[in-house]
Amino acid sequence: MAEIATPVLSKVERTNQQLLHGYMAWLSNEKQYSGLTVENYARDLGHLFDLSAGKTLDQLKIHHIRRFIAQLHSQGLGGRSLARMLSAWRGFFAYLMRDHGLKDNPCAGLRPPKSAKALPQALSPDEAARLVDMPTGTPESIRDKAMFELLYSSGLRLAELVSLDPAQLDMSAGEVRVTGKGSKTRIVPLGRFAITALRAWLAVRDQLAKPDEAALFVGQRGSRISPRVVQLRLRQWGIRQGITSNVHPHLLRHSFATHVLQSSGDLRAVQEMLGHASISTTQVYTHLDFQYLSKIYDAAHPRAKKKAK
Repeated sequence: MAEIATPVLSKVERTNQQLLHGYMAWLSNEKQYSGLTVENYARDLGHLFDLSAGKTLDQLKIHHIRRFIAQLHSQGLGGRSLARMLSAWRGFFAYLMRDHGLKDNPCAGLRPPKSAKALPQALSPDEAARLVDMPTGTPESIRDKAMFELLYSSGLRLAELVSLDPAQLDMSAGEVRVTGKGSKTRIVPLGRFAITALRAWLAVRDQLAKPDEAALFVGQRGSRISPRVVQLRLRQWGIRQGITSNVHPHLLRHSFATHVLQSSGDLRAVQEMLGHASISTTQVYTHLDFQYLSKIYDAAHPRAKKKAK
């Protein structure tokens, strides 16, 4: 049986492989990165070695890196992928400067090209109503309905939902106190459907919750429900309720923001309820709202229906 020839590595390739192995070991042992993350770094650095075409790492300058990024962009890589790759390269060169005497980081100060910003998806009001209008014959389904009504009623993030305790609800005032990003607290209104669903859940919560559990929503083992379980349950209910979109918690948050903005036009109020630090983050929903209005225009305006011949 013929032996498979082992490719002969050049001196530059051997050096690069040695440095790469050292960096991977540092990421695993010192930074405690997962095996998958380390593999991703290795793959991104493999692109750097391929593009550098025999140059030693200390020969690479900022104009080389800029050209490499341009090549990858022309091959179809988007801004997010290039940002991740550039970050991996930058970290590798920083490691070489610290531990191997490299003088410069050729990635310093470089930014990847921007990707087109995708607009968030949202359910229609009818789809959102159909999703939360679900049968509730068991404590689990009563809990699910309360969670989904709350997500849609108040625009909560998934992490905010699962971290809630009953004490954060004020049913008489129709409010929920939420701790969001940066440990910032905000007060968000509760809709009447959410209040009804929450009261129904609180009436049966003790059937699932451990006696000393403080969480508002609990899983099968009686302790605080995990984000993953909420995601899975919402996806399952979306299918059962005939929603064709991929239903996930953030979709309900987007739907909340879109529907409130369509009804009120009050961008600042939506910003406050979503807990956005900057109104520029909330402004994406004005573009989504414009898309909605454009569809209404196309369907209703007599001049929009006529195509030029």
